[in-house]
Amino acid sequence: MRVLCITLGILATAPSVCRAQSQPSIPAGQLVSEVVYNELHDHQNHSYWRYWIERHSGTGTFLVSQVETADGPISRLALSDGRPLTPEAHEQEEARLEKLLNSAEEQSRHAKQFDEDEARIGRILALLPEAFLYEYDGEENGCVRLRFRPNPDYPAQSIESRVFHAMSGTLWVNTRFKRLARLEGRVDENVDFGFGILGRLYKGGWFRLDRMQVSPTDWKTERLEVHMNVRALLLKTFARETSEVRGGFAPVPAGLSLAKGLEMLNQNGGQIQGQSRAGTDGSQMAWASTASRPQ
Repeated sequence: MRVLCITLGILATAPSVCRAQSQPSIPAGQLVSEVVYNELHDHQNHSYWRYWIERHSGTGTFLVSQVETADGPISRLALSDGRPLTPEAHEQEEARLEKLLNSAEEQSRHAKQFDEDEARIGRILALLPEAFLYEYDGEENGCVRLRFRPNPDYPAQSIESRVFHAMSGTLWVNTRFKRLARLEGRVDENVDFGFGILGRLYKGGWFRLDRMQVSPTDWKTERLEVHMNVRALLLKTFARETSEVRGGFAPVPAGLSLAKGLEMLNQNGGQIQGQSRAGTDGSQMAWASTASRPQ
């Protein structure tokens, strides 16, 4: 499961993901099916974007600038805890990017990982209509809110389906465009793999995904939180923690090569750095510490 604004002009015309709208007359499950269809269709026919990503972890806050290309996204680390990279860190970043651009093997690995991530996203979205039961739960900030719980008749067999089928939660739908605006879920019970020998996903883990409209047809991930506890092969338990904010969305030409994407990052690095102050005052990451855990 991989992810704030595009331009002042779009913000002026589309200030909110959710607008005033009435509750749909169709069954909740049918609405989810139509939303998933739109999400999958967009995922297959999306346009390309440049943006920044703030990642928060136990080791610090990192600002990454990223451009989507035909061979997957290419990114450059811009700031670490709000400060420019040290000479050593800058040298390491340059070496990483040079290896990517000049190594056919590295490019193949990069493209394979991107394709696998895209396929995984598609599989997870496709689970939603059948793996869960839905019911309307009112409106919030103009979006229709739906509660979901596992469908007891769904045959969860793959690792991905078993993990997600153990969850319940809430999703928010923009019914004007029938697009997913927000999704929250929590793990209701432990999930064992190989009778617990191969691993276990522990009860109580949770995630949150926020989406925003960046063009008449494109929606992008604005915020992402994942907090899961996992044990693998009877070894110690470790936490899977992800906290991200994304913003500064701007369209780029379709079909860029990795080299062209990096050239664009280099040209706009200073501009992107100036849009975020996460490491300086923590304002962009404030949501990560204040966001409520799904109930």
